[in-house]
Amino acid sequence: MSADEVDAYLSEVDEPKRSTLEAVRRSIRAAVPEAEEGISYGMPAFRVGGKVVAGFAAFKNHLAYLPHSGSVLAELTDELAGYECTSGSLHFAIDEPLPDYLVRRLVEVKLAQLAG
Repeated sequence: MSADEVDAYLSEVDEPKRSTLEAVRRSIRAAVPEAEEGISYGMPAFRVGGKVVAGFAAFKNHLAYLPHSGSVLAELTDELAGYECTSGSLHFAIDEPLPDYLVRRLVEVKLAQLAG
């Protein structure tokens, strides 16, 4: 895994999606600076101790934060009000990154699950 793989992924993403995802990437790095960056299932992912704790991806009409867990988003229902979610992804606008505090909460919940 390497940050170069994530750079290559982002280089293929059109604006404004690229800038928005780069902001989310910075938020994830700030939340888990020890994480290794790379690609998992064809999408940027961050690993801690070999386990994926966060990821993101660009789609045609939205961007997605991927906690790589079916239960992280369910634990944050109140904090995610206003966002569209599936069991495994949080969708957000192509031109509006997730707030830093929300990314931190998402990562904290995933890390707590892994430690649990």
